[in-house]
Amino acid sequence: MEVKTHRGTGPLQQVIDIGPHRILTDVSRELGGEDSGPEPHDILAAALAACTTLTVTLYARRKGWPLEEIKVAIKHGQEGAAYALHREIDYVGALSEEEKARLTEIANKCPVHKTLSGTIAITTEAR
Repeated sequence: MEVKTHRGTGPLQQVIDIGPHRILTDVSRELGGEDSGPEPHDILAAALAACTTLTVTLYARRKGWPLEEIKVAIKHGQEGAAYALHREIDYVGALSEEEKARLTEIANKCPVHKTLSGTIAITTEAR
């Protein structure tokens, strides 16, 4: 999959093309943008939240567990030298404490969590 960006209509707005999908990113008015979309770090946090809900939902479904809904909130920001992502998970349904604990283990194995927790190599080619 290739992700491409190009300038949008606002002074700092960017259009993100992900295959056939399109989303906008921008910054707040205080930073010179128009606040027409989430900031890039918000998209990163959203990727972790969405991956968590999808991974856990699929696992619970496969096990036949009574997970009615999963709600994930991500608080994020710079904390000293590190950028921190704090994830809160709310499991809705008649789940045992053991099932909730297992679902949390599964959440920690979602692909985006594993990517963000591992070594990331970024290469840049300027043209």
